[in-house]
Parts: sequence; structure tokens; C-alpha cells
Amino acid sequence: MYSISVELTEKLAILAGAAKYDASCTSSGSPSPPQSPRGASAGEKGLPGKGAFGVRVPAGICHSWTGDGRCVSLLKVLYSNVCRYDCAYCANRVSVDIPRTSFTSEELVSLTVEFYRRNYVEGLFLSSGIFSDPDIVMQKLIETAKYLRTQAGYGGYIHLKIIPGSGENLIREAGRWADRLSANIELPTEKSLQVLAPQKSGKLIFGAMGQVLEASAETGEDSRRLRHVPAFAPAGQSTQLVVGASAEDDRTIMGLSAALYRKFELRRVYYSAYMPVGNLPPVEQGDLLLREHRLYQADWLLRFYQYQIGELLDEAHPNLDRAFDPKVTWALRHPDFFPLELKTAPYEELLRIPGVGVRSARRILEIRRRGSLSFEGLSRLGVVLKRARYFVTLGGRSIGGAGALDNPGALARILGKERTDPQLLLFNPVGAV
Repeated sequence: MYSISVELTEKLAILAGAAKYDASCTSSGSPSPPQSPRGASAGEKGLPGKGAFGVRVPAGICHSWTGDGRCVSLLKVLYSNVCRYDCAYCANRVSVDIPRTSFTSEELVSLTVEFYRRNYVEGLFLSSGIFSDPDIVMQKLIETAKYLRTQAGYGGYIHLKIIPGSGENLIREAGRWADRLSANIELPTEKSLQVLAPQKSGKLIFGAMGQVLEASAETGEDSRRLRHVPAFAPAGQSTQLVVGASAEDDRTIMGLSAALYRKFELRRVYYSAYMPVGNLPPVEQGDLLLREHRLYQADWLLRFYQYQIGELLDEAHPNLDRAFDPKVTWALRHPDFFPLELKTAPYEELLRIPGVGVRSARRILEIRRRGSLSFEGLSRLGVVLKRARYFVTLGGRSIGGAGALDNPGALARILGKERTDPQLLLFNPVGAV
């Protein structure tokens, strides 16, 4: 580990900038813990003691926009940007000539507490370069989180990066103090890892995910039998895939994501458009931000809209259409499925209508149970009529566009004029897709 003497503000500038490439820092659904049992000292059972400050916000803490338009913030830094690894896609790799420095745990605790009290941030995301053996790096991250909980009385959100290759006991200890854990895969195949990040191992990364899942399951089982069982990473685990640094198609990427959700119960897979560093250009020369955006949309369809991978991507279509979002693409390829009658279509079919989201589909069902639907009321339910009107009828009547289904090519040209800015709505938890 290098020893570089710099002021704390300089460290913050360097190590916050070094962390910006990690997108997997969104939290979700970590409720505030109960206070420590009577007679227990601060930090016992993994809970902040009496007088602790900070709340784990259920809506999530991240550098992003919430569904209702609020911007939430989090202190996102590396413990150190010193790294032994030479991953070709990483701006902090060992072969790059950049200023190197490291925090101490005390400095990070001081920054987090001070920024929180001043309302600058609402939580901490902490990762690190691999400056030493994985166990040593992991111990430093844990030391910081534990100090925040037990000494500083901090009760807010903490996201820790798991260092693959660190021991199982350390992963379990990290989950005691953190709300969320994440181990980044970065590349979707072992072949790409060997070429671009030869010091990383997919086996070790998946092993870390499995250990998090196992510890979480054991904690859940214990909490059903015993009182005051300390929570283990209550906001779950996530990972990140870099898009465009290697040659895999969208079908490969989404297939991996679906497997991760199924096998490891991940809360989120994040997709990060590759930003060229050094002399490594992206494999794909197209708009990587748009590709990232389409992957997020497809991911949302798999998790919340009951689509299957094979419906969105297959051998004939291994990549998502860049011109249309995946839901519109599916609809244009299946004109025989439409138009759907809004007064009778079941929930799973309502979800297939472009412009109808999860929330608006549920509202349609609710209105049908206690009253009657009207074209005028659809917008108030959250339906995006400029898209939905081509795919629905109401009481057998077209809303003014369903006839366009007779000519999917013409409809595609109409919808093509309504393309979405790829930098908008990357994380939309409530909007209609």
C-alpha cells in the first residue's frame, strides 16, 4: 500500500472521483431497525443504541432520481484507489498513472457523520481498490461500517462492496453492519474476464454472492425462532455489468441477469455503459448509453411485467432494438395479440400494453371492480395514451389509433417519432413502460 500525504479534501476529491464508475449503489427497502434491547450497549445485536441518528429510507438512497422526482444523495467513495489488479476497463487499474491515496476508517467516519449532519448526504456507499490481500481490504471496509454503527451512533444507510476472495466470516460480518452488499461481476462471461480482467475470477464472485444468500437465509430462519436476531444486509445484494467493453450480445447479458435473480435472489443488476479509459475503445461503436437504457427497460420487463427472456431476445434477435423500447418491439412483432379490451383483459395481459405500467394496470382493475372505465379517465390512472391508444379498445370502441395495427410498418414509423432520450428514466420504478 502506498503512503501518500495529502489533505483530507484532496483525498475526497480523488477517491470520490475514482468511485464514479460503479453504478450499483442504489438502495431499496431497508427499514429502520428497532432500538437495542433494554440493557444492551450501543452496537450489540448489530443495532444502533439509544440516541442514534439517521434513518434507512425505504424509497432508497442513491445518486439518482426517485419515482416522484426527488434527488437523493449518498457519499460514494473508495477506501483506496491503490489497486494490484490491471482490469483493462478500470480507470484505477495498476498500470494507469494517476494520483493514489487512501482514507483511514476514522476519516471516513468523520466525513460521513459531518456530511449527514449537514444534510449533504443520506448514506454511504463504500468500495475500494484491491490494495492488499482481499481479507485485509474487506476488514478495512468492515472496520469503517462498524465504527459508524457502534461508536458514532450512525443509523443511516450503508452499502459495502464485497471483495471476492475474502473469507466467509468477513462477509457475514459485513452483512451485520451494512444495509446492502454487492459483488460486481463487471463482464458477462468468464472468457471476457480472462481477456480484460485476468486477475478476477467469476467463480470467486459467484461464491461471494452465494455466501451472502446463505447468510441472509440463515438470519431469516433464526429471526423466526429467536428475538433480537441482528439483521443481515436487509436491503439485499446487487451487482453491476459493464456494457460495451466486451463483445457479448444483449441476449447473453440478459440471460446472465435472469440467472442471477433466480439463483442468488439479487435485488438489482445494474448496467453501466463502458466509458473508454486508456487505450481500450468500446467494442461497440454505437450509442452505449442508449444500449444501457434498453437493458434497464428489458430488466424491468423481466422482473415486474412477467416477460420471459425468449420473448424479448432470441437467435434471430440477439440484441434489443435501439429504435423502440423492448415492450413496444414485442407489441409490433405480435399485432395478433392486440387490440386488448380494457374492460375485460386480465392483469397479465394489461401489462403487455405499451403505455400501461404496473401501477396503472392495477388501477384499471380497481376501477373495473367499483365503477366503469372511460377514455377521459385513463390518463389520470397513469396510462400513457400516446402509446396505448394503438393497442386497446374500450367497450369495443377504438380510442383513435387501434386501426394502425393493420399496418405494423406504418405504426412503427408513427411510434418512431416518439423515441425516448436515452439519458432519461434509467431507474423508473413507477412509470409506464
